[in-house]
Amino acid sequence: MGFATDAIHVGQEPEPATGAIVAPIFQTSTYVQPELGKNKGYDYARTSHPNRRALERTVAKLEGGSGAFVFTSGMAGIDCVFRLLRPGDHAIISEAVYGGVIRLTTQFLVQWGLEFSFVDTSSPAQVERAIKPNTKMIYVETPTNPTMCVSDIAAISKISAARGATLVVDNTFLSPFLQSPIALGAQIVVHSMTKYLNGHSDAVGGAVILTNPSDAEKIYFLQRSTGAGLAPMDCFLISRGIKTLAVRMKQHDANGRTIARFLEDHPRVQRVLYPGLPSHPQHEVAVRQQRGFGAMLSFDVVTLENARTVLNHVKLCSLAESLGGVETLISHPATMTHASVPPETRQRVGITDGLIRISVGIEDVEDLINDLDQALRRI
Repeated sequence: MGFATDAIHVGQEPEPATGAIVAPIFQTSTYVQPELGKNKGYDYARTSHPNRRALERTVAKLEGGSGAFVFTSGMAGIDCVFRLLRPGDHAIISEAVYGGVIRLTTQFLVQWGLEFSFVDTSSPAQVERAIKPNTKMIYVETPTNPTMCVSDIAAISKISAARGATLVVDNTFLSPFLQSPIALGAQIVVHSMTKYLNGHSDAVGGAVILTNPSDAEKIYFLQRSTGAGLAPMDCFLISRGIKTLAVRMKQHDANGRTIARFLEDHPRVQRVLYPGLPSHPQHEVAVRQQRGFGAMLSFDVVTLENARTVLNHVKLCSLAESLGGVETLISHPATMTHASVPPETRQRVGITDGLIRISVGIEDVEDLINDLDQALRRI
């Protein structure tokens, strides 16, 4: 079946007892067992429930994995992935990764004897040079948040396979509609489902999609033991959002390309970071491994004061954390999503004080252009 068909039907079959086209929210904490030692597939909602199992089937199918687990947030899922490592293990991580991953690894997981190296994964050669005898995982965010660097997943998968390391790819920015990391050689894919999979800014959730049954057993043990599984209502909302993923991503992609071209030509903008532009350093890699360029981009207006002027004067674009909703969200990475990253690190990877990130929504693109233009002209 095609992508849109799978998004609508896999894991979202009519409810068998009543024939309801939309399955109900199983808002219960426990399940009655007909006799000792037997149940009807569920015993306690922390362990599993029908809404969670249905959503996990959907995201596994869309990403091409053998199984999936959904979590209370993207970070909860990412935390469980890193807990596949053992004390003394080393992981390579994209250097411009989301600030929450930097905080989790450098301020928390290192206390358990894990070692992390932050590398420009847009360069396979740098990835290879960073390999150590104890390297067990390569964690790639592509495109990176918010610098939009693109990593060649197929090339890095060859490096990881040769070293026996697990390749993990964060596919949040593009969604499985525009990129398929497992088909390119990744063993694990992670998502903040809060973003494009849900698409409506009304639920928080994360997903881990796997290809290795052994890893799946460990992730399920961690999910069950830590109580990090996603609740019924959030599963219901995200399942509903996924039904329109294909049509939403087509419009997101079209709007993203248009806004990127507009900003690149704007006299108040110094640079635009968007893999869909031929000026982007990894444009050819993006063309080869993606089915589109999406709606995430960043643009630089040189100074913090200029950025403040733009962000304080947009009217249609909403100044807010997060991304991937139908509405356009705009933010300042240096003081918002990446505020916990040391200033010297931000400068090194290109997160300047003048950098603005925009998650382009599916509004009429002319209205978005007019809003950005009037704000930029106030500089």
